[in-house]
Amino acid sequence: MSSPNNNSRTIVILLVEDNPGDARLTMEAMRDTKMSNLIHVVEDGVEAMTFLRREGRYSEAPRPDLILLDLNLPKKDGRAVLAEIKTDPDLKRIPVVVLTTSNAEEDVLKAYDLHANAYVSKPVDLQQFMKIVALIDEFWFNVVTLPNR
Repeated sequence: MSSPNNNSRTIVILLVEDNPGDARLTMEAMRDTKMSNLIHVVEDGVEAMTFLRREGRYSEAPRPDLILLDLNLPKKDGRAVLAEIKTDPDLKRIPVVVLTTSNAEEDVLKAYDLHANAYVSKPVDLQQFMKIVALIDEFWFNVVTLPNR
């Protein structure tokens, strides 16, 4: 098992985000942390599941330690992706943090009903957004004990 404060291994993150600006900001915020992160970005829900199931061009994809998932995605929305991940015996232990613009109560409830590990509304303010992403990184990779890949 990975242990808290274990900075010796590269952390693999799958970012499922269709907004190029938000993806870029998230990657910049992750790079600013002291963790060694390898971030893979996919732009829609179908591509996310292809990556996670290591199909097609993703046949050599690493298993992520954490998934950052937007809800509003093309082709297959984040709710459907979350439902598939959490009902798949090979994927269900991967922590999924919903990182989305929505703060609607029904979205929060639905995400937790689908077994999201956390729900974070993206702040509009750039500095707050960067801070939130850094806090996610800090919590999931310095505080929490994660299962091995």
